[in-house]
Amino acid sequence: MPVQRQPSLPRRDRVVVVGAGIGGLVAALELAHRGADVTLLERAGEPGGKMRRVAVAGRWLDAGPTVFTMRWVFDGLCDDLGLRLDDHLALKPLSVLARHAWDGDGHFDLHADVARAADAIGDFAGADAARGYRDFVRRGRDIYRTLEGPFLRSSRPTPVSLAWRCGLAGLPGLLRISPFARLWHELGRHFADPRLRQLFGRYATYCGASPFHAPATLMLVAHVEQEGVWTVGGGMHELARTLAALAQRAGATLRYGCDVARIRVDGGRARGVVLADGEAIDADAVVFNGDAAALGAGLLGDDARRATAPVPRAQRSLSALTWNLVARTAGFPLLRHTVFFSPDYAAEFDDLTHRRRLPRAPTVYVCAHDRGDDGDPPPVGAERLLCLVNAPADGDLAPLPDEELASCEARTFRLLAQCGLQVQREPASTQITTPSDFHRLFPGTGGALYGQASHGWRASFTRPGSASRLPGLYLAGGSTHPGPGVPMAALSGRLAAQRVLGDLSRSRPASSATWPRAATPGGMSTR
Repeated sequence: MPVQRQPSLPRRDRVVVVGAGIGGLVAALELAHRGADVTLLERAGEPGGKMRRVAVAGRWLDAGPTVFTMRWVFDGLCDDLGLRLDDHLALKPLSVLARHAWDGDGHFDLHADVARAADAIGDFAGADAARGYRDFVRRGRDIYRTLEGPFLRSSRPTPVSLAWRCGLAGLPGLLRISPFARLWHELGRHFADPRLRQLFGRYATYCGASPFHAPATLMLVAHVEQEGVWTVGGGMHELARTLAALAQRAGATLRYGCDVARIRVDGGRARGVVLADGEAIDADAVVFNGDAAALGAGLLGDDARRATAPVPRAQRSLSALTWNLVARTAGFPLLRHTVFFSPDYAAEFDDLTHRRRLPRAPTVYVCAHDRGDDGDPPPVGAERLLCLVNAPADGDLAPLPDEELASCEARTFRLLAQCGLQVQREPASTQITTPSDFHRLFPGTGGALYGQASHGWRASFTRPGSASRLPGLYLAGGSTHPGPGVPMAALSGRLAAQRVLGDLSRSRPASSATWPRAATPGGMSTR
């Protein structure tokens, strides 16, 4: 009697995700949930990418992003996957967004609540400044509402597609957001006090740009912050660990300590990857969550060069020089987030963007991991601190000379002391990260932490989208659209996943579909 042939089950599409940063983790989670056979490869020993942590004096410190914003991005992801964010992360909102200090001028707290912030600004800089702040807030809200749907949630918009998606009714709003103006100039229309202009000009550095060259549309950050800034229980790295666990639960395979040497290309299409040890992993699609500049530089093989254009050094975003330390502090009343401003902002950014050197008079950001926003007494004993100054992204050149690093360190902690903060540092309890270190951690970047600099109105439209120039290769992460930052990287992961789902479903006969029709964040069908 002949053996009856059993019908074969449809093969699940195989997707390799390279890099376990936030964009890669979100892409892997969504793809696995939708039924793909996902393998996530990360060369480090744990997830996170730039959301990394370091051990100093036996204690863990966040060494990357320190704030959680745009919670709706992660709530939306969890809702779509049948999850609740609060079941997986302990989030606590901050009522004071940051404390700001200037040598000799005391300090000023920016509140999340607009009314409290306006009153505080009035006390700090006068009634005109308070009125200017309210006008500034309205503009930030209008910019955000104009751009959220047609830009942030859209797959690589162009100026034409942005105008089309806004429609005739939305064009007046699009024109009102000052798309061609520079941030520093527009801030001058709201604030005569140079300290407030400095404070809100700092929004440009959130995407590694100079306030003197960044577009005025970055005023939308004010609205983002007012919508909520949270701390994450266990540190920001806990977000990466949580996403990794959820991806594994959804069926993704996560492999750490795997260095991808090249994207394998066959027939003009990405077909998988080859690891540094020679292992080949086949795939129907590859999502690259490293910096897109690494592809253009040929670091993932010559065949993958054409996936995206290289980023010239002059167009890189800022890097940083950081100190992660465990130390005793005294004097200045730190909050969770404190910014100590340079006495000469213009000179600081001239050093960074034109002279391409560590600033002679740096602005210093301090994250006090063990504090909140309530002004409670400092922790007993030594506390965990991240201190950061901006630096040019030239980490692929010769390392910064020891004397230049020492000089910048002296200037940095001298400014803190002048503002009243004494930090008792010990070399054994300090870990320094330079642009060269960031370049080693994130190859192809020169140490740039935010991809291409957001300078000029065109920059927002020149970031690579989720579909690269190489068929079968998709992009996610802060160097791609919609831009840098934790929630933006998460959005990029969703956009990449949905583009993969749509492309693979179109290439497959209808009878062999293995997942339901997908929709991109924002509701636009991929089919």
